[in-house]
Amino acid sequence: MKSPGYFWKKWHPVALLLFPLSLLMRLLVFLRRLAYRVRLLPVYHSRVPVIVVGNLTVGGTGKTPLVIWLCNHLVSQGYTPGVVLRGYGGKAASWPQQVRADSDPQDVGDEAVVIAEQTGCPVCASPSRADAARALLEHADCDVIISDDGLQHYALGRDIEVVVIDGERRFGNGMLLPAGPLRESPRRLRQVDFVIVNGHCSEAEQCLRLEPGPLVNLVTGETRPLENFKGQPVHLVTGLGNPRRFVDMLRHAGLDADEQLFPDHHDYTPDDFGFGDDLPVIMTAKDAVKIRPFADRHYWYLRLEVRPPVDVIDQILNALRTRQNNGQKTA
Repeated sequence: MKSPGYFWKKWHPVALLLFPLSLLMRLLVFLRRLAYRVRLLPVYHSRVPVIVVGNLTVGGTGKTPLVIWLCNHLVSQGYTPGVVLRGYGGKAASWPQQVRADSDPQDVGDEAVVIAEQTGCPVCASPSRADAARALLEHADCDVIISDDGLQHYALGRDIEVVVIDGERRFGNGMLLPAGPLRESPRRLRQVDFVIVNGHCSEAEQCLRLEPGPLVNLVTGETRPLENFKGQPVHLVTGLGNPRRFVDMLRHAGLDADEQLFPDHHDYTPDDFGFGDDLPVIMTAKDAVKIRPFADRHYWYLRLEVRPPVDVIDQILNALRTRQNNGQKTA
């Protein structure tokens, strides 16, 4: 079965048929952003600096691991960061929602729980990033806000924009939705502060590396080196926007993985795990927060080691200090 957007990778007859809609999308994107810039639509400016970590395409590019790393790094530098995000997949009756490590991902979304769990920072989820930022500051004493995704959510004013690009998929066929994977034109990159490429990148680009760390048991919390599972048959279960990166990471580590790939933000049930054996089941942290309630002792998630470009991190910290000293810029 072909995945949604299978024709986005290159020029394809389906993409050509949808090209007029792509042109319409380009116009709507331009008019919408213009409306925010001339204040026809309201923009919320937080009293603390806002860093947006986003992308130009649909699907996963590695934003959330970078957000988690950045939160922990800012804490180590004496900051008190908080995070806002959409809470994709969450079915809460009302928004915004303050998120804790023990929050139900069915309510607030899996990524929100993962960020709260791995950073210990205040997290607030809402389809409106501006509402989330307001609510976050009402409940937590933060001195910087990081928005996980939200580059195109101009109702939230921002001080620093970081774009993460998938080094393999890049911009696909170069067309906007629905003919291609783009939310905005690549020309938007000229206006952001930092561009980071996850994975395959040239020497001239700022590269983000996501490397496999240890495996963590969902029941006991025990950690084991990934190398301990080398050559061993395992079940790989995941629901990601770009699962191939995770699959290739495990295969490169020498695991004999039987792949069970689900849609991004999949709502798991015990029926998804009827393998009939006790082989290790390996997943991502995002999968784990939804599977933990019915996990067995042979369920593990892979902890990622994030290697961001050091000079970009230094520049982000310098820009953050500058914004704090000189006031904030507008969206």
